[in-house]
Amino acid sequence: MKLATRAIRTGHQRTAEGEHCEPIFATSSFVFESAAEAAARFSGEQPGNIYSRFTNPTVRAFEQRLAALEGGESCVATASGMAAILATCMGLLQAGDRILAARSLFGSTTMLFDKYLARFGIATDYVPLSDLDAWAAAIRPETKLLFAETPSNPLTEMVAIRPLSEIAHAQGCLLAIDNCFCTPALQRPLEHGADLVIHSATKYLDGQGRCVGGAVVGDAKRVGEDVYGVVRTAGPSLSPFNAWLFLKGLETLSLRMQAHAASAQLLAQWLDEHPAVARVYYPGLPGHPQHHLLANGPSAGPEAQQQTGGGIIAFEVASAHPSRAREAAWSVIDATQMLSITANLGDTKTTITHPATTTHGRLSPEARAAAGISEGLIRIAVGLEDVADIQADLARGLVPGPR
Repeated sequence: MKLATRAIRTGHQRTAEGEHCEPIFATSSFVFESAAEAAARFSGEQPGNIYSRFTNPTVRAFEQRLAALEGGESCVATASGMAAILATCMGLLQAGDRILAARSLFGSTTMLFDKYLARFGIATDYVPLSDLDAWAAAIRPETKLLFAETPSNPLTEMVAIRPLSEIAHAQGCLLAIDNCFCTPALQRPLEHGADLVIHSATKYLDGQGRCVGGAVVGDAKRVGEDVYGVVRTAGPSLSPFNAWLFLKGLETLSLRMQAHAASAQLLAQWLDEHPAVARVYYPGLPGHPQHHLLANGPSAGPEAQQQTGGGIIAFEVASAHPSRAREAAWSVIDATQMLSITANLGDTKTTITHPATTTHGRLSPEARAAAGISEGLIRIAVGLEDVADIQADLARGLVPGPR
């Protein structure tokens, strides 16, 4: 089946009731026919439901559907995207191991690596995302996992997944790709050599800002046993209701991602020409340094991996005085009347945020500077409104002239 069909049909095991829509199994536990059956379920000798912390039919339907979309053998759903990253690290790493990560990461991911995993003897080294030579040079004997977002949050920087996977595998390391910005509708990292795919299902997989969840996709051993074991034991589990909402989100994923990307392309071009904007970061623009990684671009190369530019745009507001860059960015954000001022993304509603004080606000000024997060930077997650209305709302605060 094609991707759009899999997003609608995969994972639903129709019950004896003959329902057309997937049911929500809102139950904490399941009943056994006998003590022997209960023992067989708990021991793993017999497959089946036990307890909704780690076996629930609605959650399983979401897992099977997302695995089918990403092309993975197994998927484990979690309570949030951050829980997916934590469960991956706990399931596959141990004290003394090291992570090699891109410097351009979501702020909470960096905090998880540096503040919490480090307490348990798992250290992290950082390299520029798109610099493959830097990745190769930074791998140590203790390095076990390479971790990257592509495109990155919020600057939409990209890395060629296939060459990076080859670097990782040559040194016996695993490669995990956070595919939150693209989803499998626009990019499938496993097809390009990645071992693991991480999702914040909260974003585009849901698509309407309704609930929080996450997922890890990969092979049957690492994900289906090792990561699953962490979720079963530690309990960062996805609720059945949220899984049901994600199932409904996946049904329209392909359509939505194409629409988000089409509007984002138009908006990025408009911002790129606006006199009040100093710079635009968007993969669909020819000036983007990794534009060749887009499969639909005129300069698409052999490493092309992403179908379109996606729905995320970042731009820097022009400011005559660096000390007033934050004020200039805030004035643009505060002048909007329709856009939602929130750090979430992937919604039907366009959202706008100031990364330096929200998504990356907990990082030190030095860490933000190293990641390219300036005080004048604004991130927009383009929704499904008419793009002309989005432009008109931004135009209220994008006033040419000294700030």
